[in-house]
Amino acid sequence: MPEARVGKEAPDFKSAAYIRGKGFKEVKLSDYRGKWLVLCFYPGDFTFV
Repeated sequence: MPEARVGKEAPDFKSAAYIRGKGFKEVKLSDYRGKWLVLCFYPGDFTFV
C-alpha cells in the first residue's frame, strides 16, 4: 500500500462512508478529484486504548 506523504498527492483508496439519506456506501478518493475534501482519521476511535 502506498504511503501518504506531506505535500504529495494522496494515494487513491476505497472506504465505506455514511452519506446522509443514502446510508453507507463505498467511495473512492478519486471520486472527489477536483473537489474540496476534508478527511478525518481517528486512530483508535471508540477503543479503550
